[in-house]
Amino acid sequence: MSLTADQARFLLTTAIPALKSEHQTSQRVIEAIPRENSDYRPDPACKTAIELAWHIVATEKRFFNAVAAGKFDFTPMPRPESVRTGSDIAAWSDINFTEGMKALEALSTEQLLQIIDFRGMFQLPAVSYIQFVINHTIHHRGQLSTYLRPMGGKVPSIYGESYDAAQARLASEAKAS
Repeated sequence: MSLTADQARFLLTTAIPALKSEHQTSQRVIEAIPRENSDYRPDPACKTAIELAWHIVATEKRFFNAVAAGKFDFTPMPRPESVRTGSDIAAWSDINFTEGMKALEALSTEQLLQIIDFRGMFQLPAVSYIQFVINHTIHHRGQLSTYLRPMGGKVPSIYGESYDAAQARLASEAKAS
């Protein structure tokens, strides 16, 4: 994939608002993980809810770092012992997301155009991995959102009002009447 400097800058400029919007949506889903059932998994082959939430935020950090550094570091990124709940993961993610955004926004055009290898499967300009991580986050957030009701949680609004959010709104409106 060959990009011009203007195309690379355009991709970054359009990706940053999408990243920020998707981050807020992901945070709502991760925070909705019921504390008492965070080890729920719909099948033995699946990650638990807390593992899936960690995978989402740790992968974002890995990709942001790779784009900024010009190479991927695949050193394992285990979840800290102090990060036990969806709320803990969301808090950890907010800190790292803010740092990641600052690093991405400061990149030069040359850094955005630098070709980065991803496990020998892709060799793309650094800026291309930003859309890659947005897609990755949306994909796994969708998986996580399907865990919530079976775990006893509520699905927050994602791209519009969810059933659970609508029920909460209707209950609130009924109380106010």
